[in-house]
Amino acid sequence: MIDYLAASRTHSPADVWAARLARGEVEIDGARAAADAVLRAGHTLVWHRPPWVEPDVPLHFDVLHEDEAVLAVAKPRGLPTMPAGGFLDHTLMTLVQARYPGAHPLHRLGRHTSGIVLFARTPDAAAALGRAWRAQEVTKAYRALASGVIAADRFDIDTPIGPVPHPRLGHVQAASPSGRPAHSHVSVLERRAATTLARVHITTGRPHQIRIHLATAGHPLAGDPLYDAGGRPRDDDPALPGEGGYLLHAEHLAFAHPRTHAPIAVHAPPPPDLRAATE
Repeated sequence: MIDYLAASRTHSPADVWAARLARGEVEIDGARAAADAVLRAGHTLVWHRPPWVEPDVPLHFDVLHEDEAVLAVAKPRGLPTMPAGGFLDHTLMTLVQARYPGAHPLHRLGRHTSGIVLFARTPDAAAALGRAWRAQEVTKAYRALASGVIAADRFDIDTPIGPVPHPRLGHVQAASPSGRPAHSHVSVLERRAATTLARVHITTGRPHQIRIHLATAGHPLAGDPLYDAGGRPRDDDPALPGEGGYLLHAEHLAFAHPRTHAPIAVHAPPPPDLRAATE
């Protein structure tokens, strides 16, 4: 039994499976399994995984727009958008659905990115907004704190984004000549001593697009532990994509309402560290 579990469920070694069997967490056909049990064709094997303690994160959101079809909320930095990586209840989706049953996120922000997330409240709204997203009819703008002082007032970045090798994950999304097309437009809002506050409009939504694109321009997000100048993972033990340290905020989202087709513009005020001195 132990050898089978360790060989077929390689996320845990044999001694861990032995401890789970000793605690009675594993069953065969509804009965507690012994460590020396013999599995046969047709047996139903179940591991009753104990609940885990999810990391502490901000457990709140602000409603920015609400009607019968769509919901736009502001996610705080540190709160995951979707269940993954040890997070289930401590996610924006779970919190929103507790208040708005049936609401479904149409996109996601990285855990350490704050700002607007749009939810559809009906299947028809989800389908219509999905088509608008694919047709690049949804306008998105972010605020980002880039490292270094950017010289140009505004510029475009069109570096393709695709998978590249990563020593801990196998691969991550990064700048890649063979990647998918991606486009960002950067406007400088304020130059600081060693950083630049920028607004970034994106017409595509590739994973980590703003982090990668500003890095390809030679200005990775200040504090980004993963992407280095050039838009590739750092050579010196790169972090995982979900690790924080950078400042990025989804500030503006505009779209046509899926039912009325009226223009909707949603704004999420940036946090203090992403505001210009004149604001």
